[in-house]
Amino acid sequence: MKVLLVNKFFFMKGGAETVFFQEREMLQQAGVVVVDFSMQHEKNIPSAYQDFFVPNVDYYQGHGVLSSVKTAVDFIHNREACRKLQALITQEQPDIVHFHNIYHQLTPSIIKVAKSLGCKTVLTAHDTKIACPSYTMYRDNHTCEACLHGSVWNACRYRCQQGSLFKSALLSLEATYQRWAKNYQALDVIVSPSEFLANLLRQKLPNNRIDVIVNGIDEQVDHHDITDQGYFLYLGRLSQEKGVATLAKAYQHSAQALPLKVVGDGPLFDELVANYHNIDFLGFQRGEALHTLIKHSTAVIVPSECYENCSMSVLEAMAYGKPVIGANIGGIPEQVRDGIEGRLFTAGDPHSLAEVIDSVADNKEQVIDMGYKARQRLLNKYSLTQHQASLMHLYQQLLSEVNPV
Repeated sequence: MKVLLVNKFFFMKGGAETVFFQEREMLQQAGVVVVDFSMQHEKNIPSAYQDFFVPNVDYYQGHGVLSSVKTAVDFIHNREACRKLQALITQEQPDIVHFHNIYHQLTPSIIKVAKSLGCKTVLTAHDTKIACPSYTMYRDNHTCEACLHGSVWNACRYRCQQGSLFKSALLSLEATYQRWAKNYQALDVIVSPSEFLANLLRQKLPNNRIDVIVNGIDEQVDHHDITDQGYFLYLGRLSQEKGVATLAKAYQHSAQALPLKVVGDGPLFDELVANYHNIDFLGFQRGEALHTLIKHSTAVIVPSECYENCSMSVLEAMAYGKPVIGANIGGIPEQVRDGIEGRLFTAGDPHSLAEVIDSVADNKEQVIDMGYKARQRLLNKYSLTQHQASLMHLYQQLLSEVNPV
């Protein structure tokens, strides 16, 4: 079996790339021949196929008028990406092309290129982009479904992209083009990592096949020195939609029986550090330092106020047998069942979160029990082994189907 994996970033940038590279390594270890297609970037890891990668496109740099017009066109339909992908498929003849994060820089137009050359086509939806032109279904500090139930031009109306009329209009125009071009309809399967996201996608694409294959994480983590050293832990981007400001407020309302450590960077970092001196802000952490912080925590807090899909922060906590205090929003309640693998609270409500924080701090036996069940939940549903089995089953199923003439 030969699979062409497509993602616009070929370096570790976010959650989508974590899943992308995890699947890439997993397929290679399973004996699948993997072909790469991406965008050129100085941070890219080496690839034997990098000569086919499209030039780096940065839509946030300043552009002149003529350059802006060309950039806008490429943002919607990248002709060079289509041409280069066609050349790569013609040379390598993959059985399946599996798309990940392709929006804007590569554009969904490349889906039809793969389909026209006889490949089976799969897209993993890592976010709500198909339902929301600005990706997040979040604006003005609350969730938003205006473009899901109404016109995609609501993104322009509310200036959802950095408050810019031009950028927001471009997003609305791109979404309008996708509806007309029907690129997503050329997919054999859309993979959704949660039932929540799958239900959103079905509202936009009612005739598409949408399968739920949850994210997985390596269950073979180092369990040496896993202890409860008595602190709560947040790990992630420090931005409004991630709920970290609500967490900081909630901690002030709580009894503060245990310290709170916050790992990550983002636009709210300086403001939070200046205003909350009783919280330990550790900045960006990675590798062994990050794993040690998770190992020694009492519980991991995931206070998101946007529609999380299948949170990797939740899975990282579960891998080390740590309970999760999670917001009752998006796909989080599918991962964490209240009172079983952790506790849920009302998203965006600091008082609700403070109550749960105090409850968890006061119930050490429950923490141990929920941590054990969190680990079992990971092994039974969210392990990399389970993920690999589900993905390989999908691939084999697709390859057994005869392409229509």
